[in-house]
Amino acid sequence: MAQPLMPKATAVWLIDNTTLTFKQIADFCGLHELEVKGIADGDVATGIKGMDPISAGQLMRAELEKAVADENYTMKLHKVSEDVPVPTRRKGPRYTPVSRRQDRPDAISWLVRNHPELTDAQVSRLVGTTKPTIQAIRDRTHWNSANIKPVDPVTLGLCSQIELDAEVQKAARRLEREAKKMGGAKLKSTEESLAETAQEPEAPAAEEITSENLFTNSETPAEPETKADDENIDVDSVFAGLKEKSDSE
Repeated sequence: MAQPLMPKATAVWLIDNTTLTFKQIADFCGLHELEVKGIADGDVATGIKGMDPISAGQLMRAELEKAVADENYTMKLHKVSEDVPVPTRRKGPRYTPVSRRQDRPDAISWLVRNHPELTDAQVSRLVGTTKPTIQAIRDRTHWNSANIKPVDPVTLGLCSQIELDAEVQKAARRLEREAKKMGGAKLKSTEESLAETAQEPEAPAAEEITSENLFTNSETPAEPETKADDENIDVDSVFAGLKEKSDSE
């Protein structure tokens, strides 16, 4: 059964301002009848200020009048919670209470050390800080670097474990996308290099052998051989041959 938002405070108001029975108040507030009796005796909920369920929109006056007239009647809660808009978190850095702000450098240091894949924007969303502060802690140029000790931001109450896990998973997906892009770039580079290799000009083919080339090539090395033969001629043998020829005539 649904119960008021502040059951004990509502019970205090009903005890002080109505003639309802303990059971009726207990059924409406979702409490035990003995607990309601303890509130009436001052043993329970000491110091709690009563809350009017009628002005809070949780109980209709007609419903209260029916219960006062009939002690066996059980009051029904007026459901207004459905009409209450769900608060949405505004965009921008998380608001950090003043009492917690001194813990932010420790939380940033922990995130930078244990989750380097997180971007500055993600760290800022988790602990409610600025990018210059994050960069100073990364570079160890923060004015209080000597006293900064890494502490889990969840332990410090700066963010919830669910929020931290969500940011870590988001960073992991980003790294995976970047890795796929890098892998595609490397593959493309290999193909390009292969294409460039295929398009390189071929080495000049061997010169076609023709009769002119053959004649030229054969004459060129023959000159030193002929010259060498001329140098090896014996002058005495030549004159001896001429002398024998003249004697025979």
